[in-house]
Amino acid sequence: MHDIKTRFLLLSDTHARRNIAIPDVPVDVAIHCGDLTNESKLDEFRAALNLLRAINAPLKLVIAGNHDFTLDTPTFVKKRSQAEALFSIDPGLMKKEYGDLGDARRLLAEARADGIVFLDEGLHRFPLPNGARLTVYASPLLSSTTMMTTTTTE
Repeated sequence: MHDIKTRFLLLSDTHARRNIAIPDVPVDVAIHCGDLTNESKLDEFRAALNLLRAINAPLKLVIAGNHDFTLDTPTFVKKRSQAEALFSIDPGLMKKEYGDLGDARRLLAEARADGIVFLDEGLHRFPLPNGARLTVYASPLLSSTTMMTTTTTE
């Protein structure tokens, strides 16, 4: 067994800001550890995905934070029902801003072609182009904590 140098870029709480300076260096893996958005709106997800696409990494992992609630169907249903009941928000306006159930996840699924991978709760393993293997435990929404280990093979 030998060591394989693996470079990571970790970021979180970008809240769909468009003016974030991304280091112009190649990394092996970028991990966004929660709160891609501020209000979980579809346009915010699009902005966050554009930010991730600008990162020079073959693998970009995404873990949802509490602001990214539309990625979690039960949470989205609950929040949508509360907003409609408490604030008399027009369902059409809600749909325009937040989309239907699954729309935010579809945006992330389409971004997989750009090396962006959304992680649900659980253990995920990835072979890296540099020969290393990455194991990530993701815990979206409840806490944006990620524990990582890399193992190498000859």
